[in-house]
Amino acid sequence: MTTSTESKSDAERTRGRVPDFFIVGHPKSGTTALYEMLRSHPQIHMPLKEPQYFAPEMLVRAPPVAGTLPRTIEDYTALYSGAADGQLVGEASPSYLRSPVAAELIAQANPAARAIAILREPASFLHSLHLQFVQAIIETEHDFARALALEEERREGRAIAAHSYWPHALLYSEHVRYAEQLRRFHDVLPAEQVLVLIYDDFRADNEATVRKVLRFLELDDTVAVRATEANPTVRARSPRLHDLVHAFAVGRGPLSRTVKRSVKALTPDGLRRQALRSTRQRLLYVEPEPPDEALMKQLRRRFKPEVVAAGEYLNRDLVSLWGYDRLD
Repeated sequence: MTTSTESKSDAERTRGRVPDFFIVGHPKSGTTALYEMLRSHPQIHMPLKEPQYFAPEMLVRAPPVAGTLPRTIEDYTALYSGAADGQLVGEASPSYLRSPVAAELIAQANPAARAIAILREPASFLHSLHLQFVQAIIETEHDFARALALEEERREGRAIAAHSYWPHALLYSEHVRYAEQLRRFHDVLPAEQVLVLIYDDFRADNEATVRKVLRFLELDDTVAVRATEANPTVRARSPRLHDLVHAFAVGRGPLSRTVKRSVKALTPDGLRRQALRSTRQRLLYVEPEPPDEALMKQLRRRFKPEVVAAGEYLNRDLVSLWGYDRLD
């Protein structure tokens, strides 16, 4: 099948347009791999991952090492001005599924928009998410169990480092309220405009899942699809070294700011960013250790009601799929 997208006017080509579809979440659930596989399709234009425009409440503080995110509708739609005639425009911001306002804002901006969500078993999802947050310096507590235990304090605005730029994200239990999150999208978009994928299915067969998404978008699903492994979960080799390199990267502290100014004066931006990424990957990260099984079982007991609710909402037996029927 091919899209029926009409040719764009000169004005639309200049200002860009609101995306036709959105990968809305969750992170660490295959969203980056899906984004990479879809953006290679000739009928899709996806120039930038995670502009997060429709989740403004998430951006309490600007990310320390990132480009400028769009804050106006003009800046946002300009991101997609490079779309060719006949291409669908897509966006991927995994924070949208958790956001309490993103679904409504997306529907207001484009009532015909389609949304794609990916759900993962809660305990393994939160374990991977914690590791990613540590890597990104959103989370400063390197111990998973202690980070979970801080949630109530953080709900009151305490136990959050000043440089943690996504404090809302540290409320881990809010990430796995799957039925509630999906309902927000179904409340504002017709059911046929919302596609819910299960992470296990995507992991088992990347290609089949992507072709399902292409059919959902009414695009040619016979195009060659290459399986992609993206955004692998890693663990900080040393918390102290990790924090030191990050402090240098963002210029935190008088010594690091002085050194950074000197490096900046002598090194082109692109080369400097590339060197920093390379250093981080080589020195800071290793394969993650297996999660503590007792803690994972505790989390599964805690979140079983959420799994039951999501399964009933989707009319799929997620309890058995994710092993929640075998908890003793």
